[in-house]
Amino acid sequence: MSKPTKPQLLIFIGTIAYIIAFAIYYIAKQNYEFMLYIAVMIVLLIIMTILHKKFNFPTGVLLGVSIWGLLHMAGGSLQVKGNRLYSLVLISITETSGTPLIRFDQFIHFYLYIFLTIIAFYLLKPHLKEEFNTLTISIILIFAGMGIGALNEIIEFGAVLTFPETGVGDYFNTAWDIVFNTLGAIVGVLYLNLSGKLSNAKQQIQRL
Repeated sequence: MSKPTKPQLLIFIGTIAYIIAFAIYYIAKQNYEFMLYIAVMIVLLIIMTILHKKFNFPTGVLLGVSIWGLLHMAGGSLQVKGNRLYSLVLISITETSGTPLIRFDQFIHFYLYIFLTIIAFYLLKPHLKEEFNTLTISIILIFAGMGIGALNEIIEFGAVLTFPETGVGDYFNTAWDIVFNTLGAIVGVLYLNLSGKLSNAKQQIQRL
């Protein structure tokens, strides 16, 4: 277990700071839906801290996840043209049953699952054997990202059941979320392959 670096400590402190700031903001605005997400963020922060102590994630991964948390909190509170930031259309490509592409919400799903898939690799890495197949591990990691995405949608479904007006969206929104989660997972795996992370892991195992 390595000691956290100064940049990693700053990321941790910054994450706590914006969680507290948004919690105060949501309480003031009586946005109880996103108070649920604050609770989820706190749980995720605790889990990430515990996992980092054991698996020593790269600073870039920690920063990427922290930035996602900030964007997620902003997406549910900041108003753009009278609507929540999550509803903002970044690139107008098409619209399916009232769900336009590509919205800020869909981009955030894509962005997050790049990093979650990379994290899944670091969790899996200590268990890899010398003869592991890179393609097989890549497919497993994509499915891992998709599985985490399914859990995310269950949490959003819980919000829909708990609060009358959540802004989470309909069936098409859920389906597009799954699509963008999967695309993010694929990009995460492409990064692991193109950056040599998977091949380097194989070489490290072979040297042991």
